[in-house]
Amino acid sequence: MAALRRLTHPRRSPSERAALAGEAAADAAERALREAGPALAEEEPEGPGGPPVDHPHGAAFFDCDNTILQGAAVFYLGVGLYRRKFFTRRDVARFAWQQAMFRLRGAEDPDHIADAQSTALSLVAGKRTADLEAICEEIFEDIVAAKVWPGTRALVRMHLDAGQRVWLVTAAPVEVARIIARRLGMTGALGTVSEVSDGMYTGRLVGEMLHGPAKAEAVRALSRREGLDLGRCAAYSDSSNDIPLLSLVGHPFVVNPDGRLRKYARAHGWRVQDFRTGRKAARIGVPAAIGAGVLGGVAVAAMALRRRRR
Repeated sequence: MAALRRLTHPRRSPSERAALAGEAAADAAERALREAGPALAEEEPEGPGGPPVDHPHGAAFFDCDNTILQGAAVFYLGVGLYRRKFFTRRDVARFAWQQAMFRLRGAEDPDHIADAQSTALSLVAGKRTADLEAICEEIFEDIVAAKVWPGTRALVRMHLDAGQRVWLVTAAPVEVARIIARRLGMTGALGTVSEVSDGMYTGRLVGEMLHGPAKAEAVRALSRREGLDLGRCAAYSDSSNDIPLLSLVGHPFVVNPDGRLRKYARAHGWRVQDFRTGRKAARIGVPAAIGAGVLGGVAVAAMALRRRRR
């Protein structure tokens, strides 16, 4: 633990903290994958009907807030913890304001995210990890089904049906990320890792929050462990903060973008899908290197979106 404290020392540079957060997230994801059973860890990717996909070294990475979920996972966590007497009404009012601004602007405010994260860390310090994980299960039992964008869910399913591993990549605590990923049938999750000692949270993070460059570091670290070819991988996000992640893969996709990301995507020829209005800026689908079923998957996404609007 002494070595870990040296690594998480605040004097570390932002790039060093981002790299440490990425390595911690990848370590946690790989550990969870091993614990899920050797069959899953050693499974060869297959497409629908059994044949292997075009390239087994690709994967898909999905951001969470406003890409998969309508709104921010940390807000739903905050409200759930308030109902269990973790937070005051003032805390919830601040969370509600942050959520409202997030939904209206369609963009993440790093200062708001950091403030929410700091509050959560201070309140869970000294709490047992097992207890918080059980509470997270309760909080997200019903939320995920109600708040997932149907079109993005169809895209997740399309990658899974093509035989690829699909990962959630989010700044939310890894305990929350795993639950959302599991409810969506994803392979696993990369999330913010908190420091733990003797089964209890210390109130500190390993490195920093998995946000911006740290997400790219986590995907890079996981790709080394999984033997992935990032040029054959896809990534989906709504936020300009994830440009480092989107730029890392061969097939970046923009979903429900904020203004800056929409402009950046147009300038770089990235495909854009907006499930908030049904407006389709450009056709989106799984790249050919991932496997068959592109047109079918796009049709599924479109039908899911139409059902949602009805």
